[in-house]
Amino acid sequence: MDNKFIIKPKKKYGESSVVSARLPNELIQELDRVASKTGRTRNELIMMCIEFSLENVQIVGANDDE
Repeated sequence: MDNKFIIKPKKKYGESSVVSARLPNELIQELDRVASKTGRTRNELIMMCIEFSLENVQIVGANDDE
């Protein structure tokens, strides 16, 4: 499986909601470094990471019907 995280052109979204999460400072610094290099906001990168994870998730040991 190719597990590269590829940054694509901006995607349009509909309505949104605010979600809060605690992240380690080191992770925030890494997000900010990537944001600076790519011209993306921290929020855009977090959404892209979540989308990538949900599209590529493999749940082991769970019921296939769920």
